[in-house]
Amino acid sequence: MEFDVHDELIDYVLYWSDRTGIKAETMVSWIGITRSTYYGWRSRYGCVNEHNGWIPRDFWLEDWEKQAIIAYYHDHPLQGYRRLSYMMMDDDIVAVSPSSVYRVLNNAGLLPRWNRKASKKGDGFQQPLRPHEHWHIDICYINICGTFYYLCSILDGFSRYIVHWEIRERMTEADVEIILQRAREQFADTRRIVADFVDHYNNQRLHSAIGYITPKDKLQGRAEATLAEREAKLIAAREARKAKRKAS
Repeated sequence: MEFDVHDELIDYVLYWSDRTGIKAETMVSWIGITRSTYYGWRSRYGCVNEHNGWIPRDFWLEDWEKQAIIAYYHDHPLQGYRRLSYMMMDDDIVAVSPSSVYRVLNNAGLLPRWNRKASKKGDGFQQPLRPHEHWHIDICYINICGTFYYLCSILDGFSRYIVHWEIRERMTEADVEIILQRAREQFADTRRIVADFVDHYNNQRLHSAIGYITPKDKLQGRAEATLAEREAKLIAAREARKAKRKAS
């Protein structure tokens, strides 16, 4: 059994198109592939070559697996399809390849790259709905005994409350960064948010640069065991689908 070698090129184009905003057609032209050839490969994306015939990867997913993928996506809409596939394996939802997850979500019209929101540039500032959701930096001159100084104020966009202010003889980018950092340090809610993010990053988020393993598992030497467990789940799931197809 052999996977279509062109899938890697499709993955490459989709990956960089998604991150750079460059249209897939433009990237394909740079690579030197005609649009018709590229879209021909796209139509076979996620398939395997078995006995000279094309069949979907993972031996045709069961309907319940497709529904589980879609439901899991709705619970984690901000995750990419690759990360979702490994998250579902680790959570024992379904064991399928990233390309199968891509195909299911694409067929359901759920991939965000095809549903980009229109730019809101030029629509004006949108009023924040909660305190500390958006801060403003206001810089102005003040005259003190005939000498001009800079007054830098940090305002909460929701309440217009002045969170922090300082008077300075000069106002460089470094000065603004220091003032903003001091404003952050005055509110314990900032520390809680950052602490929650660090905890999620270290212990829960699957990091793409280390094989979609959490940094904690990588640090504590559990990466290889996790990868082996995922591979075993994939093999078991494929064999189960294959056996069911033969039985029916």
